Amino acid sequence: MTRNDAAPDLILLNGNICTLDRQKPQAEAIAVKANRITAVGDNDAIGALAGQQTERIVLDGRLLIPGLMDSHFHFYDWAMGRQQLNLAQVNSLDELLDQVRQSAAKLPPEKWILGQGWNESDWPEHIMPRRDHLDAVAPAHPVALWRCDLHLVAVNSRALELAGIDATTPDPPDGVIEKDSSGRPTGILRELAPNLVKAVIPAPEADEVETAMREGVRHLHALGLTGLHDVRLMGGLEGVPALKAWQLLNEKERLDLRFLVGLAGERMNEAIALGLRTGLGDDRLHIGHLKYFADGGMGARTAWVLEPYLDAECGMPLGSMDELSKKIAAAEKAGLAVIVHAIGDRANREVIAVLEQLAELRSKTKERSFMPPALPHRIEHAQMIRSEDIQRLAKLKVAACVQPHNMILDINMIDESVGPLGRHTYAYKEMIDAGIPVLLSSDAPVCDPSPLVGIHAAVTRQRRDGTPAGGWYPEQRISVTDALRGYTTVPAAFYGQDRNMGSLTPGKWADMIVLDRDIFEVDPMEIADAQVEMTVFDGRVVYRSF
Repeated sequence: MTRNDAAPDLILLNGNICTLDRQKPQAEAIAVKANRITAVGDNDAIGALAGQQTERIVLDGRLLIPGLMDSHFHFYDWAMGRQQLNLAQVNSLDELLDQVRQSAAKLPPEKWILGQGWNESDWPEHIMPRRDHLDAVAPAHPVALWRCDLHLVAVNSRALELAGIDATTPDPPDGVIEKDSSGRPTGILRELAPNLVKAVIPAPEADEVETAMREGVRHLHALGLTGLHDVRLMGGLEGVPALKAWQLLNEKERLDLRFLVGLAGERMNEAIALGLRTGLGDDRLHIGHLKYFADGGMGARTAWVLEPYLDAECGMPLGSMDELSKKIAAAEKAGLAVIVHAIGDRANREVIAVLEQLAELRSKTKERSFMPPALPHRIEHAQMIRSEDIQRLAKLKVAACVQPHNMILDINMIDESVGPLGRHTYAYKEMIDAGIPVLLSSDAPVCDPSPLVGIHAAVTRQRRDGTPAGGWYPEQRISVTDALRGYTTVPAAFYGQDRNMGSLTPGKWADMIVLDRDIFEVDPMEIADAQVEMTVFDGRVVYRSF
């Protein structure tokens, strides 16, 4: 091999490089050959490696960190939803209705009006949009608007009619069709009930899906994401078109993120019959975890809690824990890891008990045919969890995947629904201190997909405007380093890829991002304003703004 053949394809010089490699935490320059990091060091040493064809990028002191991994993302719904009404910023019911009215004026009759992101707990009137509200502004169009947590949808009369929902329609299993005192559906559908409406919304064409997903990937590059775990929604209706689209993009070499694609728990028997195992795939696309649900969401008051809400009962389990235990055991035996959605403190306590029983059973298993999943199980959200249950979870070596930005959206709602028991919610520092692997994520489209917004939320526990002063339950704030590890080294280890990703270490994939400011040094309130100026994925610059 000649010197020129061995020369790096790319070197980044004069940077403020935070490697997250404990052996060499800081550096000035980095070299890349093909899709791997080949050297990390000072400017002179790395610069001397360059050949005639080496691309040189001078960072002028900018911060360079590993590419970021979002461990809970509903990519299909987020990507397709970017073509729909974005209601995350509406500040009142009237503003929401005005957006629907404007859409109805532009669309032909019977064309669906879809949207997502509204949060009535932050509106002055705290009133959800119901069928009569929506009928008044869009009587000739079916309308379906998902609340920010995706556990509830507001629909109008035309949508109810197309879905076959009327006063005689019973609640589906694990779902609620809200009805008024006369038995008339109000247009609010909770948990699995929205799937009745989803089933009659026309499916997009394959080329529409591919275009939306490719555009979505490009947008995520600008946010610093180089990988994510695409997790299934309740019911898993979007799982098939999502997995098909990922495979097609990968075949065409257009999949420029590292994806774990989750499977719906409802598909377990099919997955087992096909012999699928968690971890199947290549360096771009892997089969991820089966997803199950222990309860609903606090916004919809369907999260299962130990003590009644201040304005409702104790929520609801989505199925029995005995059945959940049998499903996890069957999945594990077949080599399929699971993630279990658990929001309320009762749900978390019950799921931990299930996992404890399975761990005890596993310790006694001597079946030679038992080949455990390649990846561990995990609890999803762990939103409200008591201290004693955090300690139990830590002993299980099960990860918790949490969503810092969702905490910011939930401050008002949690204060109103559980009052001072809110101290048991979003207990990030307590979980990390207990030794639980804590993966950070956005739950997009529930929240802004920017990981910098998530880091800001985890570090400050404040809204962008600085409220509440001093932070919401500030004892649970975490450091910038711990937050960054939640998007890098922790998921890398959890996904069994710490030899390939998570830190800027020679031999690992060349996935890295450049920021316009040093998030370790600026006022923490500035972190959410930080901008990604360059993203390198698999050794290639896929986004650059300087």
